[in-house]
Amino acid sequence: MSMNAKRHVRLSLAWLTLLIFWAGGRVSAQVTPDRVERVAEVLEELIETYGVSGDEERVRDVVVRQLPEWAEPEIDDVGNLWVRAGQGDPVVVFIAHLDEVGFQITEILADGTAQLRTRGGFYPNLWEATPALIHTGAGPVPAIFMPRDTVADPPARRPPDGFRLSAGTATRAATEALGIRVGDTVSNPKEFVRLGATRATARSFDDRAGSTAQLLAVQALDLDALDHEVIFIWSVQEEAGLVGAGVAADAPGFTPARVHAIDTFVSSAAPIDRQNFAYAPLGSGPVARGVDSSSVTPRAVLDAFLELAEGHALPLQVGATNGGTDGTPFRDWGVPHMPFGWPLRYSHSPVELIDLEDVVVLVDLIKLVAEEW
Repeated sequence: MSMNAKRHVRLSLAWLTLLIFWAGGRVSAQVTPDRVERVAEVLEELIETYGVSGDEERVRDVVVRQLPEWAEPEIDDVGNLWVRAGQGDPVVVFIAHLDEVGFQITEILADGTAQLRTRGGFYPNLWEATPALIHTGAGPVPAIFMPRDTVADPPARRPPDGFRLSAGTATRAATEALGIRVGDTVSNPKEFVRLGATRATARSFDDRAGSTAQLLAVQALDLDALDHEVIFIWSVQEEAGLVGAGVAADAPGFTPARVHAIDTFVSSAAPIDRQNFAYAPLGSGPVARGVDSSSVTPRAVLDAFLELAEGHALPLQVGATNGGTDGTPFRDWGVPHMPFGWPLRYSHSPVELIDLEDVVVLVDLIKLVAEEW
């Protein structure tokens, strides 16, 4: 790296550090109890609908069922859901993903247990020795994620022969008689739980909260306010490698002017975390990603977004975090992308934690960007 390039990076990081504390305290006066309850209602249904990467149809059906009457949903070859509004340039894209992390059965063994592979990135030890659900063609079948059978010194980080589950059977034939097949996806049971007035915990807020905010923004969209085309995409297989987003970005003749991935901001605002990186307090508003592991938001785009939010008295945090988003495949086509979402604690765990007020403001920001930018 040249000296000029190194200097540019140092200046960019310094600029970003100043912006991280942009948030103006608690969320805006536009957040009312009724709106919090509406977010909770939609989010609860999406959370409690299962959809491991590659098996998102049930989640997509929930979104389609709640689209406004004017929407004409399209489903592409890999299962992405598209909704278009307005006409003309510039074309602006919002994209949230439908899938969640989990497992897929790769083999049913002679003793009736099933071998698994992960679908997405997470800590498998958080799932070990917990209840499981196998999502078969005929419906969910209860099972368990098997605990490790041996004790090592130091303790093994994973079961020594790979991750397995048991549905309580003793033979391959008995397992298959339950309708379980190779290729079925597996997760653990989950439930949307309210904590206090505005907090909630569950697994798969990533990215059911983004899908919820995008859906509610589409429901509230003022079509008469649009002077250009806006496309909303609910993508598949984000956790398994941005598969759906890659197909969307490569669509023939489709080159948007800007893309916004509506996704989690993995925050360090937890008691056990060091707060010198990715710090975005829950309840202080949505977060725009200035930098993540796969992209840097163009400064002009971020500045314009900050100005727009400030002009409408909407709180907005800015920060850097790890990970990537569905906006990344669009980068290869030269499309500027700026992800924004909500701060989340304990990402990809069974106890992800959010503040519902942040999601309410996120709805307003999506609608605002669609109609005025």
